[in-house]
Amino acid sequence: MEQTKIFLDEKDMPRQWYNLAADLPTPPLPPLGPDGQPVKPEMLAPVFPMNIIEQEVCSDRWVDIPEEILGLLKLWRPSPLYRARRLEQELKTPARIYYKNEGVSPAGSHKPNTAVPQAWYNKQAGIERLTTETGAGQWGSALSFACSLIGLECKVFMVKISFEQKPFRRLMMQTWGGKCIPSPSSETNAGRAILAKDPNCPGSLGIAISEAIEAAVTDPTGKTRYSLGSVLNHVMLHQTIIGLEAKKQLALAGEKKVDAIVGCAGGGSNFAGLAFPFVCDKIHGADIRIIPVEPRSCPTMTKAPFMYDHGDTAKMTPLLPMHSLGHNFIPEPIHAGGLRYHGMAPLVSQAIVEGLLEPQAYSQIKCYESALLWARTEGFISAPETSHAIAATIDLANQAREEGKERVIVMNWSGHGLMDLVGYDKFLQGQLVDHALPEEELAASLESIQPLPPAPERRSGKWQAAR
Repeated sequence: MEQTKIFLDEKDMPRQWYNLAADLPTPPLPPLGPDGQPVKPEMLAPVFPMNIIEQEVCSDRWVDIPEEILGLLKLWRPSPLYRARRLEQELKTPARIYYKNEGVSPAGSHKPNTAVPQAWYNKQAGIERLTTETGAGQWGSALSFACSLIGLECKVFMVKISFEQKPFRRLMMQTWGGKCIPSPSSETNAGRAILAKDPNCPGSLGIAISEAIEAAVTDPTGKTRYSLGSVLNHVMLHQTIIGLEAKKQLALAGEKKVDAIVGCAGGGSNFAGLAFPFVCDKIHGADIRIIPVEPRSCPTMTKAPFMYDHGDTAKMTPLLPMHSLGHNFIPEPIHAGGLRYHGMAPLVSQAIVEGLLEPQAYSQIKCYESALLWARTEGFISAPETSHAIAATIDLANQAREEGKERVIVMNWSGHGLMDLVGYDKFLQGQLVDHALPEEELAASLESIQPLPPAPERRSGKWQAAR
C-alpha cells in the first residue's frame, strides 16, 4: 500500500532546537535602544525572564530541550508528515507533495510549540502571569492553553477586527482560562491614545503588542512578563522542532533530496520552524528553493525595505533589523489575521538579505480558491494563513507538471480553519475582494520611520536558486 502518513515514535523526537543565527553567512544585526546603541540583555528584563533572554541572544547552533518540556510537547508531538496524494492526482503533477500537519496540537496550530516552552521558562523564573497579543487568535489560544497546562494567568489583547470576525477563538482562550480583550482597548495608555484618534480603529498587531507590553511592565507586583508568538529569535528557535522532525520523516519516506520548502509568513515563526533546518542545508550546499509566502495586502517581505524599526506601534520594543512596512502601518482587514503584521522576524529578514529565501505574495481570492481545492482533495479545512502556503505549493506542482520534472515539495500546514469558517462563507458567497497595497500607502507608512544606522542592502546571494 502507498503510505500517506509518516510517523515518528516519541523516543525519536528532536532533543535539541536548531539556531540559524549560528550559521548565517553574515552575523545578525543587534537590536538597538532609543539611543541607537545595541540593547544589552539586562535591558530586556522588565519584559522577559532572563532564561528567555539567554535564548534570545544565544549564538549556539544547538540548544537542549529540557525533559519537562519534551514531556509536555508529547501531548501532540511528533506531528505526522502527510503525502498529499489526492492533491497530486488532481493536479496531474509528477511532483511529490508532503505537508507537516501542525493542526494536531490541542490549540489546532503550530503555536503551542513555543507557547509551552515560554510558559515553562516563565514559571521556572517565578513569574505568575503572562500578557500577549494575538491577531487571528491562534497565538492567544495557544498561550492560554500553555498557561492552563503550567499554572499561569494569561491576558490576551486581540486585534479588534479579528475579535469581531473570530468569536470562537476568544471562546477557546476563555475555555483555557485566558482573558481576551479587543485591541485597541481602554485598559492601557497606548490603547486609549489610539482610540482618541480613531474610535473605530480595527486594530493591528503592532497596537496589540504595545498594549500587552505596557500591561506587563506596569504591573506593580513585578510578577508579570510579556510573551511573543512570533518574530523574536527564541520563538524561531522553539519552532524548529517542526523541520527537524520533517527531515527524519522524509528520510523514512525514502526521500534523499528536497526541491522546495514552503510556508506562510506573518511574523515568521511557522515558516522558520519548517524552513530553518533546511536553510542550514542550503548554506552548506544543498540545491533547494525556500519560499515564505505573504498576502499582497501586507507585503512585508516582497515590498518593504530592510531597516531598523520598532516591533510595535507605541515604540515600546527595541529597534529591530527587519523588513518593515512601518510601525504605524494598519493593514486591510483580510481574514488571514495572523499575516497582518508590519514587520518580519530579524532572522527571516536576514536570510532574505542573504539570498537564501524567495519570498512571494498572493491575493486573498487565490488563497481561498487554493484552500477549497485542498479541502476537496486532502480533506482538511485550512486556516486562512495556511492557504497562502497551499497556493504557492500548487503553483510549484503545476510548474513541475508543465516542465515534466519530478520534484519534492514540503509545506508546513500550520493550522486548521475550523474557527475561520466565516471567511470561507464570505468567499463562497462572493463577498471577498482582493487588495494590493498601493505604493502611496506604503510610502506614507514608511515616512513615520526616522533615519537610523544603515542596514545591509538586499543583495542576490550565491544561494539564490535559478528560476
